[in-house]
Amino acid sequence: MGQVRIALAQINPTVGALEANADLILTYAHHAQAAGAHLVLFPEMILTGYPVEDLAMRASFRAASKRMVNALAERMLVEGLGEIVALVGYLEESASAKPQNAVALIHRGTILATYIKHHLPNYGVFDEYRNFVPGDRSLIFRLHGIDIGIAICEDIWRSSGPVSELAQRKPGLVLVPNGSPFERNKDDLRLALVKRRAREIGAPLVYVNMIGGQDDLVFDGDSVVVNHLGELIARAPQFIEGLMVVDIGSQIATGVPDLVISENPIQQYAPLAVGISKRASEAEQIWRALVVGLRDYVEKNKFPSVITGMSGGIDSSLVMAIAADAIGADRVFGVALPSRYSSEHSLSDAAECAKAIGLNYRVIPIEPMVTTFLQSLSLTGLAEENIQARIRGTILMGLSNQEGHLVLANGNKSELAVGYSTLYGDAVGGYAPIKDLFKVDVWALAKWRNAAAIAAGQIPPIPENSISKEPSAELRPGQKDSDSLPEYEILDQILNIYIDNDGGFAGIVAAGFDPQLARRVIGLVDRAEYKRRQYPPGTKISRRAFGKDRRLPITSGWKE
Repeated sequence: MGQVRIALAQINPTVGALEANADLILTYAHHAQAAGAHLVLFPEMILTGYPVEDLAMRASFRAASKRMVNALAERMLVEGLGEIVALVGYLEESASAKPQNAVALIHRGTILATYIKHHLPNYGVFDEYRNFVPGDRSLIFRLHGIDIGIAICEDIWRSSGPVSELAQRKPGLVLVPNGSPFERNKDDLRLALVKRRAREIGAPLVYVNMIGGQDDLVFDGDSVVVNHLGELIARAPQFIEGLMVVDIGSQIATGVPDLVISENPIQQYAPLAVGISKRASEAEQIWRALVVGLRDYVEKNKFPSVITGMSGGIDSSLVMAIAADAIGADRVFGVALPSRYSSEHSLSDAAECAKAIGLNYRVIPIEPMVTTFLQSLSLTGLAEENIQARIRGTILMGLSNQEGHLVLANGNKSELAVGYSTLYGDAVGGYAPIKDLFKVDVWALAKWRNAAAIAAGQIPPIPENSISKEPSAELRPGQKDSDSLPEYEILDQILNIYIDNDGGFAGIVAAGFDPQLARRVIGLVDRAEYKRRQYPPGTKISRRAFGKDRRLPITSGWKE
């Protein structure tokens, strides 16, 4: 029986920031060595960040990635890290100069071997079949007498290819670097898969995942280690950057390695005590995903602050609370933009929210600007309503230009689905934190965040009246969302069938909904595709988010 100490570096890279990512890798390699690790495992494509999308097509980027991984190997030796083995994901290219998703095996200042990802996902948010060419061979290396196999992310989601090859080659341990985005309830699917693969291969499996936000994706970590029976022995927390160090026992010389680093097993030692992180509730996981997604969009794109319109409603209040948790209330700016139709509680609720959070707050009445537009253009009806929203959008973008803020759009998934937004009005902005939350989830998350604040002895950030009052855009006298839409509790059930589960008309009716209502909602969703194409990016938390997950033509005659 052999033993090896593995360090799982659950860290947050930035796409394209090769030097900064290399520095991050070195920092955690030093931490791993200080912890006595024999091997440090980094996430998928950690050196380049992930996903690189069409950057992979650029020869200059591929060349820079290859130079940097070689420079990293040399720096590890110079900085006294030569004896630790490091597995580092990066962008390689084939003999025919095609991009490849690769892992470099680094030891003593040299890249001893490279493993290329076999299975390239081409579904949901993934376009790897477009961006990479696959590998075609497995890799096993021997370290301290233990034969160690490698697979990358999607490679273990399919039973063919690397999984079956590794099972035949009988490694004593399998390492899997990943770039697996967060989705609601996905963590249990990952763990079940890792357990199953460990049992099939007959070896412990070490699964490391990155954390952090990348555009509309957010990675949650949740790195795990299971033994050869599929029993969980270590699990890292979600959404927290750090190093998890685990001692793993394994059989000696179980296969025929491609590469031998060291034959002799190390002397047995007392293993570290490693914990299994407790899973947060679904609401807390979603909250942390939204916070991390917004934080990294702001920080990685170097925005000094964020700004949005505050109506006193639930959506803008929730967005402000997310923003404050993400980057600090001192960098969050809220603007009340009342019109003649704004209620007294809109202003009082917005002010209460701003005070509870401690953000920067101001009031800019829009009525003089609206009056000028209406007098100049003689707009009435819906055009008059929309000009109010567009004036608000213009003010926010003007303040963004003047003061450098990132404008946040406050729309939720229900509104985006049915087109209940105004282009160049409330749809303006550079990021939309809650665009993948249905309205019922907005209410639930607001209640959870307030309850969490009370439990921590803090002031709840979201006014109770913002949660309990009936939603309204307040663009005409007495307006309510329910004047134009079904009640959200009903609407969101239909949208879940039609959007998240691709149920279609038949699926909606089969669930017990009125056929006429089903036709109406489908029509609203389909007609709004052009609006969604122009909406800002926002954090994906569902299986079927608008954008890369759901790609439908704008012009279409299909009505089912």
